[in-house]
Amino acid sequence: MSPVIFSEIKTKNNKRIAFAELNAPKSLNALNMSMFVLLHKQLLAWQSNDEIAMVIIQGAGDKAFCAGGDVVSLCHVLKEERENSANIESNYLTQTSASIINDETIIASFGHEFFSLEYQVDQLIHEFTKPILVWGDGYIMGGGIGLFAGASHKVVTEKTLLAMPEITIGLYPDVGASWFLNKMPNNIGLFLGMTGAIFNAADALNIGLANVGINSSFKNDVIADLSNIDWQSNNENYDLLDQALSKFVQQSEQAFKSMLSNIVEHQAVITQLTHFDNGADIYQAILALETDNDWLQRAQGKLRKGSPLSAIITYQHLIMSRDLTLAECFAADINLSLRCCQYPELSEGVRALLIDKDKSPRWTYENINDIPAELLTWFFTPLKNLSK
Repeated sequence: MSPVIFSEIKTKNNKRIAFAELNAPKSLNALNMSMFVLLHKQLLAWQSNDEIAMVIIQGAGDKAFCAGGDVVSLCHVLKEERENSANIESNYLTQTSASIINDETIIASFGHEFFSLEYQVDQLIHEFTKPILVWGDGYIMGGGIGLFAGASHKVVTEKTLLAMPEITIGLYPDVGASWFLNKMPNNIGLFLGMTGAIFNAADALNIGLANVGINSSFKNDVIADLSNIDWQSNNENYDLLDQALSKFVQQSEQAFKSMLSNIVEHQAVITQLTHFDNGADIYQAILALETDNDWLQRAQGKLRKGSPLSAIITYQHLIMSRDLTLAECFAADINLSLRCCQYPELSEGVRALLIDKDKSPRWTYENINDIPAELLTWFFTPLKNLSK
């Protein structure tokens, strides 16, 4: 069975609605290389086909749209590359227990291929010339948000839960997150990125990451109504889609109004915790917060168990990306992601959480204040001969 199932349905005036369904429900539709290849090719074909009025992207199963990227397969390959072609970059990196994959090897690696194609798909969704609706039911995590965030119509349901939890595996919020997290008001994106906190549909609607809230039970009715539209040209179709969804949004409104938004409730606390001008102070402030609130405690717990190096990289990346264009954000992501592939922190985080599952990662630095400034400079130094 194909990891992505593509289909099309005819509409009232013989235009077609195209469907792409991520088809790996056992792994919560985790994104692998095959999925990226298939999605990239098919989305380009649909974009150039005048008979396609709009695209719907959804996930198989009832638990998740997409719970992230297949980093386990990535790290298995990185382990082989580290063993076969490793090189210590410089003295300040020798504190690590494993060696650093050299620049030439990482540029020619599976990691480069994996992240490059993933970001191409994400950017294509952002810049797609037709309406794209992502039905974001269930979990939307990490790479799943990468697919979700660029859609013209980002649908959340009463079952939606979102997060950028990369700190737990020694990575950072990638997939263009420096673009959409920086667009959130009052440092909310910075807080979510550094802590990996889970948030719900009401949160997503309030901070602009989602723009449509519909009860999950309406899905078949939504598709039936969309098939009865007299679809027109691309620009008109955005309005037609808005009009068709508005009825379901209104019928779902009460459910979303009654849903607690933790982000809204704790906005003042988030602002207070993130007002410092450096990542280490924000990190320490979050961990030092005394609170009885379960949501804030969970955010603290993720930060405490996560990689201090990831926390400071996340802060630095978001600060450096504030004035970048979307394309520049993705270009910065590919460079930083390959640096993370070179350095052993990512492999160790994935090992502890997803491979051995001992949940006891041996982070390179236990204290965020011990991380050398030179190491951070290395992470953000452009790789030579890196194709964009």
